[in-house]
Amino acid sequence: MKNKFMTRAIELSIESVNTGGGPFGSVIVKDEKIIAEGFNKVTSTNDPTAHGEIVAIRKACKSLNNFNLSGCELYSTCEPCPMCLSAIYWAHIDKVYYANTRDDAKKIDFDDSLIYSELLKNVKIRKIPMAQMMREEALKAFELWDKKADKVKY
Repeated sequence: MKNKFMTRAIELSIESVNTGGGPFGSVIVKDEKIIAEGFNKVTSTNDPTAHGEIVAIRKACKSLNNFNLSGCELYSTCEPCPMCLSAIYWAHIDKVYYANTRDDAKKIDFDDSLIYSELLKNVKIRKIPMAQMMREEALKAFELWDKKADKVKY
């Protein structure tokens, strides 16, 4: 059964390549049914976040009318990049199946090793300079959130 879901993700990745996108496809499954599909749309939409997994997560959330995808599994043709992995955790997806590795992706010029290494560094020594500012003013929103009785936690 799981093979058919990965097979579909692979079909999507090939479709993406054949229509000008990157070689990545993804499906999200709930109760043994595909509820969302996605493939890389970075160049077609001029959106650097439109990776196959992100596209599928957005569609799944819309389909279920919920930002929480607990009870879902994600099938991706490649080990998720740091951005997609973060989105998978934020979405509370139960399990990820992947085909190609990050090393396979690196061999065809999809190299996320800089991002992985940057995440381990102190913000003061990252490649992209980061400077904190106006913390006191920004804390007001955090304080309001902390005191809000009817907040929806995610």
